[in-house]
Amino acid sequence: MRKRKVPLRKDIVTGEMHPKKDLVRVVKNKQDEVSVDPTGKKPGRGAYISLDVEVANQAKAQKTFDKAFGIKVDPTFYDELVAYVDHQQARKELFGDDA
Repeated sequence: MRKRKVPLRKDIVTGEMHPKKDLVRVVKNKQDEVSVDPTGKKPGRGAYISLDVEVANQAKAQKTFDKAFGIKVDPTFYDELVAYVDHQQARKELFGDDA
């Protein structure tokens, strides 16, 4: 059986390449609304960030998505992002890589 190629994406905070399943996509739509995209299929401009709370806090401190999307992102979005990443990181530790 052939081994499938693992899609890699770049974390915009650390600049490191990771498998797509280890990242979360953040998307900006045409109305300049920024949101977390757990499915990875929402339309719009996407950027990826690691499922690591420290990286999410670093993105919040540096206002990474303000720079990446060229708009002013609402500070509450960063709080939601940190909470989402924390939840996903906890799920991964509980259930392993299958979650």
